Amino acid sequence: MNCGGSRGPAATVRCRECHTNLTAAPGARAVHCMQCNCGTRVPGSGSGRQVVVVPHPGPNPGFGVCRSKKRAVLIGIKYTSRRAGELRGPINDVKCMKHLLTTRFGFPCEGIIVLTDEETNKCRLPTKENIRMAMHWLVQGCSNGDSLVFQFSGIGTQVPDEDGDERDCMDEALCPMDSFHQGPILDDEINAAIVRPLVHGAKLHALVDAHHSATVLDLPYQCVTSKTTGCLNWVKQPTPNGACKGTSGGRAVLISGSSGGKKMPANTLPEPCATMGALTHSFIKALECEPHASYGRLLTSMRTIMRQGGPCSLPGPVGSSVRKVTNFSGVEAPCMSSSENFGIDCEKLCI
Repeated sequence: MNCGGSRGPAATVRCRECHTNLTAAPGARAVHCMQCNCGTRVPGSGSGRQVVVVPHPGPNPGFGVCRSKKRAVLIGIKYTSRRAGELRGPINDVKCMKHLLTTRFGFPCEGIIVLTDEETNKCRLPTKENIRMAMHWLVQGCSNGDSLVFQFSGIGTQVPDEDGDERDCMDEALCPMDSFHQGPILDDEINAAIVRPLVHGAKLHALVDAHHSATVLDLPYQCVTSKTTGCLNWVKQPTPNGACKGTSGGRAVLISGSSGGKKMPANTLPEPCATMGALTHSFIKALECEPHASYGRLLTSMRTIMRQGGPCSLPGPVGSSVRKVTNFSGVEAPCMSSSENFGIDCEKLCI
């Protein structure tokens, strides 16, 4: 997928699901429907096998410069203008993740960029352009020993694939706060932006709590449970068109959710309530209970926590004030994918 495209007038297209008329910004290759959360391709935006062109935006004056080996981009979006109602949970997801990274894993505050739609600084709003700049900031100049974290809590969608690299013929995508006009950020661009630049010795851990997020980094190895032994194993799933989706020698691991093909649920609560997302809650709670767990153990613990449900019980100033855990993304079970095959039950998670 070419993330660029020639600039021109805004395009009007019909949502492929609910047939609502949508207005796509000039140059947008897809647009996100505010009414049904469906992603629709913009006609004439290109077709067939294409080279992914990753935009390299200029530096965001609100980000600053960070030389730390530990860096993170944390994104939480409520979508206050969404017709189906705003999401409850993403903002606290980000706050709790920041607390975990700074207290448990030694991330400096200046090495963490937070983008939410509650920010008053326009440079810190989770717009499509700011998210692109944040992804570029995260991996820029990455080197051996870098530990990077990318978190997204919000809405995910699917868009018909154009370049033949998807087994299900659908691209997964993340929806910025302005995706209803600017369009979503597709998995091809995300892979090219924060996976491919990872050099030897650099690692990226991504946590994505969004609908249709299972393969949103386009990583080649999927963690599956053996039907005969019940053990977790990596299974390589090459792209149909042979496109390379790996790193430049580093490692990327995605923890996301399988939605089982179901539509995203309505998540508006009748009254304001301090909540957080179920997937993020299970991740943080599993690590708080067992900080040095293996990747396999972490995934198993997360699945158990989500299956059991219950109220939020996290430490820290934010976690202690959260009263409710909500599955705003409709995720049925946590899943994991990786850029490489490694001992999932042997190697311990080290962020």
